[in-house]
Amino acid sequence: MNLNESWHYYLMATLYVLAGINHFIKPRTYKRIIPNYLPNPKILVILSGIIEISLGLAMLFTTTKNYALYSIILMLFAFLPVHLYMLSDPKASMGLPKWLLLVRLPLQFLLMYWAFAYL
Repeated sequence: MNLNESWHYYLMATLYVLAGINHFIKPRTYKRIIPNYLPNPKILVILSGIIEISLGLAMLFTTTKNYALYSIILMLFAFLPVHLYMLSDPKASMGLPKWLLLVRLPLQFLLMYWAFAYL
């Protein structure tokens, strides 16, 4: 577990674990933002939570670090349709202002860059 990374690397890992746990604490919130064209939102929320927790933990081990970081980048890319759906459907927007939903799109790319920076 000696990765010799900075504190923000561990912050990133912690954020993914906490985000994944939140899928189980507030599953309705996540189900609401799943686009209508995707099947079985409940299972998708559970799977995405498990994946986020697993990748956050995998970042902590030298043997799985790069796999986890590449997978996080792919996961964030795969989540882009959710952010677009939140912009297009008022029920999925969770009452957030449009400007904040727009800011979330480039934030996804910043998160991808953050993960890429550790490869």
